[in-house]
Amino acid sequence: MKKRIIVIEDEPSILDNILYSLESDGFEVCGCPTGGEGEDEFNLNGADLIVMDVGLPDTSGFELCPRIRQSSDVPVIFLTARAEEVDRIVGLEMGADDYMVKPFSPRELSARVRAVLRRYRPEDANGTEASRGSIPETSGLPFQIDEERVKVTYFGQVLSLSSTEFRLLRILCRHPGRVYSRSQLMDIAWSEPDAAMERTVDAHIKSLRGKMREVREEVDAIETHRGMGYALKENW
Repeated sequence: MKKRIIVIEDEPSILDNILYSLESDGFEVCGCPTGGEGEDEFNLNGADLIVMDVGLPDTSGFELCPRIRQSSDVPVIFLTARAEEVDRIVGLEMGADDYMVKPFSPRELSARVRAVLRRYRPEDANGTEASRGSIPETSGLPFQIDEERVKVTYFGQVLSLSSTEFRLLRILCRHPGRVYSRSQLMDIAWSEPDAAMERTVDAHIKSLRGKMREVREEVDAIETHRGMGYALKENW
């Protein structure tokens, strides 16, 4: 079955180029010129991934992405004309899985789309989908990880996570107390780590902490080890 991509972009020429490139790569695509139309289309028909311009005529991608994140963990790729690193970090904190700066090659976007989809539904070395199912709470951890639904429950509450945040938290939960460097987390959680920045790890960790503190404000679930990296709290 073809993967369905919604592209939310108000510039007609850019939208047409993206749609043509993605269709040529075998995706089912739907183009929307406004954030409102894109949000309605997703709510009605769903999608496997959303490509979203940050600067839309009726809203901002920084506003639209969190609204979608309230009900879905669908992967999101931001498009923007702003190249500053601070914008990229803000975009990741808003829940995006990747970020592309205009002008860009539609073929590069197609490659990014495929990479994000691979991370979202990883395959094992034999080419079959990775083992799925629910991982129950273990070792006294207040987490329950549902691999099939890509959801994490924390102290009985479901966390609204992006696919990248899900992978990072899943990695940390496997070995509580183990310190992972930023480069290790990038190698594990990103299929193309060379295309990412270590600062993006910081942004996702900051976002994860914020979401968990909304559930238990007094608990610092992810510990920072200065000069080394991050670890999940070991003693609960």
